[in-house]
Amino acid sequence: SRYGPKMPLAVDCTAELIRCKVLDSSGRLKSHELILSYGLALVRFVNLITERKQKMVSIPLRQLAREVDIPIWVVDLRHELTHGKLPRLALCRKGCDVVLDWLRKMYWSRQLGNNLCEESEDEDEEEEQEEVEANAELDSDGWE
Repeated sequence: SRYGPKMPLAVDCTAELIRCKVLDSSGRLKSHELILSYGLALVRFVNLITERKQKMVSIPLRQLAREVDIPIWVVDLRHELTHGKLPRLALCRKGCDVVLDWLRKMYWSRQLGNNLCEESEDEDEEEEQEEVEANAELDSDGWE
């Protein structure tokens, strides 16, 4: 709150994503409303985080996301939310969880000055493989 209108992007994005999870767990919103809420938070995250790396010459969003280690499927989800049919709620929830984990690793743990996000390389590889498999499963269901 001390930052006023100059709130760090990661703080703003985290707040929006957590708000979505709280609304989701409250049971007060319909599925379509939750998709829109998650969707806006995810679109804003990808746009705001990659915007800082954009130069005078337009660089593809996928390339920018790759440079900051945002999973490409999250960029594809953002594209569908912006330009295509709305995805399923399960995919939006998964996107929220992945993005919150990214924020925890790339921002919050660094701010706290500790090793909250450091895990063994084996655990990271296992998690990545599980994520790839889960994403393939979600993708195979299509953007219903």
